[in-house]
Amino acid sequence: MKRRVFPAAALGVAAALAFGPAHAAEPRKVDVLLIGGGIMSTTLGVWLSELEPGWSMELVERLDQVAEESSNGWNNAGTGHSALAELNYTPEDKNGKVQIAKAIEINEAFQVSRQFWSWQVKNGVLKNPRSFINSTPHMSFVWGDSNIAFLKKRYDALQASPLFRPMQYSEDPAQIAKWVPLMMQGRDPAQKLAVTWTPIGTDVNFGEITRQFAAHLQSRPNFSMKLSSEVRDIHRNNDGSWRVSYKNLKTGESTDTDAKFVFIGAGGGALHLLQKSGIPEARDYAAFPVGGSFLVTENPTVAQQHLAKAYGIASTGAPPMSVPHLDTRVLDGKRVILFGPFATFSTKFLKEGSYLDLLTSTTPHNVWPMTKVGVDQFDLVQYLAGQLMMSDDDRFNALKQYFPQAKKEDWRLWQAGQRVQIIKRDAEKGGVLKLGTEIVASKDNSIAGLLGASPGASTAAPIMLSVLEKVFKDKVATPEWQQKIRQIVPSYGTHLNDSAARVVQEWAYTGEVLQLTPAPAIDMGPAPQPAVRGEPAGNKSVPARDMAL
Repeated sequence: MKRRVFPAAALGVAAALAFGPAHAAEPRKVDVLLIGGGIMSTTLGVWLSELEPGWSMELVERLDQVAEESSNGWNNAGTGHSALAELNYTPEDKNGKVQIAKAIEINEAFQVSRQFWSWQVKNGVLKNPRSFINSTPHMSFVWGDSNIAFLKKRYDALQASPLFRPMQYSEDPAQIAKWVPLMMQGRDPAQKLAVTWTPIGTDVNFGEITRQFAAHLQSRPNFSMKLSSEVRDIHRNNDGSWRVSYKNLKTGESTDTDAKFVFIGAGGGALHLLQKSGIPEARDYAAFPVGGSFLVTENPTVAQQHLAKAYGIASTGAPPMSVPHLDTRVLDGKRVILFGPFATFSTKFLKEGSYLDLLTSTTPHNVWPMTKVGVDQFDLVQYLAGQLMMSDDDRFNALKQYFPQAKKEDWRLWQAGQRVQIIKRDAEKGGVLKLGTEIVASKDNSIAGLLGASPGASTAAPIMLSVLEKVFKDKVATPEWQQKIRQIVPSYGTHLNDSAARVVQEWAYTGEVLQLTPAPAIDMGPAPQPAVRGEPAGNKSVPARDMAL
């Protein structure tokens, strides 16, 4: 019998079939890896594509499409948050004086977003402004003597800033009915009301912005997007880069990518991923999930009667994103109205997450801060318990406080996105509940993530600018980056609040490009005194930017 001789190539194939490939595929190498397909990651991707067009980037998203979690238009209130209506941004101090510094800071941050989006429209990155931003007046709506007195004080205090000069105040039912007829029909004429009304507010579809940003990034030759891909591991290589291992949930294929810089913009999934990386900075954090639901009407007869985002006052103990509001939305090309939110509870950190999220995020490092916050935040616990006990009738009665003639058959309940509030270790208190956004980065700034219940989609552009300033500090200081940043955001490095003329100029420029209602021609008056500023971002809290669920 003759001995059969196999060619070397055939032997190699046989071995591969029997034992698998002799060598695993070499990891892809990129300059930047973005985890999460929401507004934050795509905004950072667009920033970097402008500042360093030669850098290679990859985006990994667990779901089948981008913008399916918190950035999705149906999972948030779509408010272009600029403190025009949100009363929690103007607290009273111990002497009863209304503090406006945070409101100014939030408003200026939104002006950065308007400038960033305007640049993208001018350069064809964003298409048709009406597809993602629409003029919608912002309104504070209160009743009761103490609330009315507070709103008047708030209005008077905000008039010191040119950013709030278009705001109007009224206690006249006839005037209020002209602004929001739907909210006044059938209301007790004896009820005392007060409102502030700002015509230059906006409704924003952050999901649409995200999708258009992602489409632009995908058109670039040095960018790749991996959908349906879940990150399973993050660890540091010997050369200081990061190896991110992820699995395609449809095909089962596992892939490794080595990145010089990793950004974790995965919403509720960010804490788990930061913990996987092993950076000690992540040990200071725990998280507490809060969900929300809205009542929604798509009845065009009803929706066409209301054009405003009307915000009330939060219940005692309620987190900022739980302020009740009756919102005009433009979603899927049509106007709808949302009312809420009503707090819900799930141990999931994402709407499409796992019920084990809360348990698996708990570590020996963060269990004590969680325990301390649970004890100290009794009002929040009471509020959540009350919300969870609400019946359909309770929710409908809450709606009727804002829309007295609402009909049950016009409304349905919609479960919105999950938010994860930060719990942070504190030397004195053990742990504190943080209501803002936290940029958490490694000591060498080679990996960073965003944590927080209110990361503020409306202020994604300035938040990501803060990320750039932290992790690419030397680059930001170069003349090339400075010139480009100022081209994109003309107000960069200045405070618009310090110059009424520049406020008017910025409104005119962005309003024209974004096709928004022009600001009313009013006497802007002299420039106010510069407001007290908050601390820079870094690993500290960026002031709370309410996403209102």
